[in-house]
Amino acid sequence: MRRRLYEFVSDSGRAISRDEAAASVGVSRSLAAYHLDKLAEQGLLEASFSRQRERGGPGSGRPAKVYQRARREFALRTPPRDYQLLGELLVRAADDDQTGAVRGTLEQVAYEFGCNLGDRARQNRVVDRKTFGDVLRLGGYEPFEDEQGTVRLRNCPFETVARQCPEVVCSLNLRLVQGLIRGLGVPQTRAILEPDRRRCCVVLQASRPP
Repeated sequence: MRRRLYEFVSDSGRAISRDEAAASVGVSRSLAAYHLDKLAEQGLLEASFSRQRERGGPGSGRPAKVYQRARREFALRTPPRDYQLLGELLVRAADDDQTGAVRGTLEQVAYEFGCNLGDRARQNRVVDRKTFGDVLRLGGYEPFEDEQGTVRLRNCPFETVARQCPEVVCSLNLRLVQGLIRGLGVPQTRAILEPDRRRCCVVLQASRPP
């Protein structure tokens, strides 16, 4: 139940009320509230209060408790490993390299990795927009389509390191997604950078045919 509620709040990309959460999983409002508060106690969700303008009747003027996904990261590994430290070391090396050789090599490796990943995903299946979205979702990007039909990525899988060296990490991320597009053979799709503190900076647009 908590996992379903957590996934619903995460996928919504906005603050969710108890009523919305209850309706999404088909339980009572009180049961949903209990589990949402437990998730907030554990640091997985952040709770706040907001006035719900659409509500009417008694109590409609009181602020309602809403929930959204916490910015914190959680990882459980045994025995202990520190892959984030390795990533930080590589990114700092690329950032400090005055020649640009390290960064260029990392970007090329990221592109080739994306190509290989897309090629493997394409085998024995017809690639379409849904397939592309599934691959991005498995990679932790949480894609969604905005009102203009642009595919944006709600989550950056490399956010912690990206905050330290955004220029390097965002460029690597872009090349990785560009390689994925190439490997999948997704037609008329291009990846560009649009810096955004709220989500991943990589944006997917429909490119015009030549």
